[in-house]
Amino acid sequence: MIDLEYSLIIEATGEPDFFGFYSPDLLGFSGVGHSIEDCVYKAKWGMIEHVSLLKEQGLPVPSKNQNPNITIRNEVTSIAA
Repeated sequence: MIDLEYSLIIEATGEPDFFGFYSPDLLGFSGVGHSIEDCVYKAKWGMIEHVSLLKEQGLPVPSKNQNPNITIRNEVTSIAA
């Protein structure tokens, strides 16, 4: 079982050993990893630190997601009009 308090989106990039990740539940939280496993590991500890910093700064902390999920997808790119 993967123990995360917030949902996580991992996006593959054009580079085979480079992934980006962020949480739609935790505004401002993002990171990079060299594998899916690396992203999950970094996200778990990064989320804890991010929430701790929000508390230290007196900023609102989002409620924990009761059913967090991990989505792995290709990078979403924007096309200029």
